[in-house]
Formats: sequence, structure tokens, C-alpha cells
Amino acid sequence: MTVLRLHNTLTRKKEDFVPIDPDHVRVYACGPTVYGRIHVGNARPIVVFDVLVRLLRLRHSKVTYVRNITDVDDKINVRASERGIQIDELCAETIETFHQDTARLGALAPDIEPRATHHIAEMQAMITTLIEKGHAYEADGHVLFQVSTMDHYGALSKRSMDDMIAGARVEVAPYKREPADFILWKPSSDDQPGWDSPWGRGRPGWHIECSAMAKTYLGEVFDIHAGGLDLIFPHHENEIAQSCCAHDQLKMAHYWLHNGFVTMNDEKMSKSLGNIISVTDAADQYRGETLRAALLSAHYRAPLDLSDSAMRDARNGLDRLYRAVGDIVFDADKIDAGFTDCLLDDLNTPAAIARLHELARLANKGDTSAAIALKASASVLGLLQQDAESWAKAGDAATDVATADGMDDAAIDALIEARKQARANRDFAKADEIRDQLTDAGIILEDSADGTVWRRR
Repeated sequence: MTVLRLHNTLTRKKEDFVPIDPDHVRVYACGPTVYGRIHVGNARPIVVFDVLVRLLRLRHSKVTYVRNITDVDDKINVRASERGIQIDELCAETIETFHQDTARLGALAPDIEPRATHHIAEMQAMITTLIEKGHAYEADGHVLFQVSTMDHYGALSKRSMDDMIAGARVEVAPYKREPADFILWKPSSDDQPGWDSPWGRGRPGWHIECSAMAKTYLGEVFDIHAGGLDLIFPHHENEIAQSCCAHDQLKMAHYWLHNGFVTMNDEKMSKSLGNIISVTDAADQYRGETLRAALLSAHYRAPLDLSDSAMRDARNGLDRLYRAVGDIVFDADKIDAGFTDCLLDDLNTPAAIARLHELARLANKGDTSAAIALKASASVLGLLQQDAESWAKAGDAATDVATADGMDDAAIDALIEARKQARANRDFAKADEIRDQLTDAGIILEDSADGTVWRRR
């Protein structure tokens, strides 16, 4: 069996994946902070690590996938105040829309989706342990982690202390012993979320949330921790510090995976640039599966420019794959070995997609086994999950003139039937006129010995 190899951020090299327990692989990924709808940059780790989990489940009898929800954070407080609604209402609304967006992306639900506010007791227990072991201290209503007490702090980000202090935009505060010390617990005012604690009413810092939730569901040391490149420092670096020092371990996770940034037309996504596009808007315009395919079109560690051109390429690629697979019956045991080998090489999704197109080429030449392998293999990427006819007829708002004209499926079918009758009557001018009408409406006809099928452009 080909070995799975993953690029480990901790070592900066590609390594064979050797799970702690081959019968139970444990994976943690950082989830959303729920103050607004996720954008296409947020969608990339959701899709990429969904593929990772699907691949792991092909090879291991049990995989536990944990992806958290951060529902206590100052950004949430600010957004709720701006909208004039309660924090609980904002969180509930945002979690619901998050689930809608992940469903449109075709992402499987994690096995466990813990909410930070449900694990305050575990966070307080870990903070208490860190204080008792001399790694944290209380000051002016705050509890802070003392970075100097950890010998290998910075091992993940490979930064010097000076660089880390500068990169973290460290808050200057008189209660800190050292500039790089970070908050584990902070006081809450009456109008802020807060919980009683040994250090007064307050709320947790961001980093301690993930440490506590990961330990609760995956143990002190687990296999894979995943997230975006922007989380390496300070979030993941601080998670490691807290977890290792609290549990007297050298590692929190054996493998650290990080996906690259998404850009929009060669510009990094930025609220200040105004080029943030929500998953909802992108899926409305192009369809969720198209967005998913586009997010998988580049290697997960590389930058991805999600331009209109990239989205069109992804849609056209899916059109070709759906036409090749047709109405073939799904068989989960027929995944193509060459396709799997691509994914086993550090989730090389561009190579895996190229292999799907090779299978499509063979299927179009009448190779039924290639069509079966195509459908089975694509499922590992979460693609080709619809039947081909539904995909062809659905269209998308970006190119579907028919949608604007109000031409529904029944109207299209009626015109095709009229064209068929015109051809039977040898009224070819009328038949061509109907074809042109459909073409102008964004409908593509494909004639064969079995009849005419249509799809939206």
C-alpha cells in the first residue's frame, strides 16, 4: 500500500504519515469565529481538510474529525453591538448560515463540532494547571502565559523572539512580565460575556479555547492539527505552548498542516481592499460544487487566485466530467489507484483532478470501467455528487441567460420537443430557429442516436 505523505509545518518537510494508533486517526481543524458569513478564503481549509478526512477514512477504520466553533470573541461583541442584537442571537444566526455554506461546498460535517462557550470549565482547569506548574501568572484580573518558561517556544513558526513580538502586534500592558506573554483569561465588563472564575468574572483568550477543546475530544497528543497559513503564529504557536506545558508533553500534534492564502485577481483578500466575497455570493453565482472544484484546482499549500476565469475553468471542467460519467452507477470500491496515489502525495489535488480528466477521456471512448472509476474517485474530492442530467440543467447565474429570461426546464423541454417535431417534418429552418433561440438563452443541445439532451451554458 502506498504511504500517505504530508508536508509537516513543524519540520518543514514532507513526511510519511504514521498515526499514533493506526486504528484511530485523530484530526483537529480550527473552525470559524461566528460573527459573519464565511468568505471564499475561509472556505479553502474547510474543503481541503474535508478531502484529507475522506482520504484518511479510505485507509483507517476510524477517524475522529473535530472542527471547533469560536463563539466568544471580541469581534462577536462588536458585531452584535453594531447590529443592535444579542450576542446569542448573532451566534445562533451565524452558525446556521455557516452550516448552510459548508453544505453548499459539499463538505461533510465533522464528527464533533464543539463550541467554545460549552467548554469554559475545561479552559479554567487548564489555566489553573499552567499557574500551578509555573507557566502562567495572574496580574490585574488577567491570567497570562509566560513565554520564557517554554524552551522550544517558536518551533512551529521558526521565528526569533523579536520577530514574534513584532509579528503578534503585542499589546503593551503594565501587568505583563514580558512583552510576548499572551492572555489566557481576561476580565469582562457587565455588558460583555463573562463567567465566574478564581480570577474574577471574565472570559477566555482565543488560544486557550482550542487547546482545551482539542484535549477534551482528542487527548493530550493527537495526530493532525490543521488550519490556514495565517494561524501558524500566534494562534497555533500559542496552542502548542499551552498544551505542551499543561500536559508535560513535547508535542501537541505530530503533524501540522496549513493551507495557503486565497487571492482575488492576484490581490490578497482584504476587507480594506473590498475584495472579500462570501461563500453565499460565490455559490449563488457559480454553484457550490464549482467553487469547491476551484478551491481544489491548486495545491493546498500554494496560493490560489480565485478569479472569474478560474471559476469558469472549474465549471467547464465539471461539465466535461459530468458528461463523461453520465448515469453510471456509483461503486465505492472502484476508486482508481492512480488517482489515489496523487492524493497520497501530500494531497496533490491538481494531479488528482488531471487523473479524473484522463478517466473521462477513456470513458468517452466507451470504457465503462473508466466511467465507474471516475465517479468513485471523484467522490473522494466531494465532486460529481449529482446525476449528470441535474448538473447539466441547473446552470449558474454567472452565465445563465435563460434564468434572466425566465425560461424554466418545462419551457426548454417543450422547445426541444417542437424542434424534434420540426425535424421529423423536414422543416429544418424551423428546427434551426429553435436551436438558435435556445442557444441565445444559454442552452446547449447535444444530439445523439438516443435523442437530444440539454444543459445550461
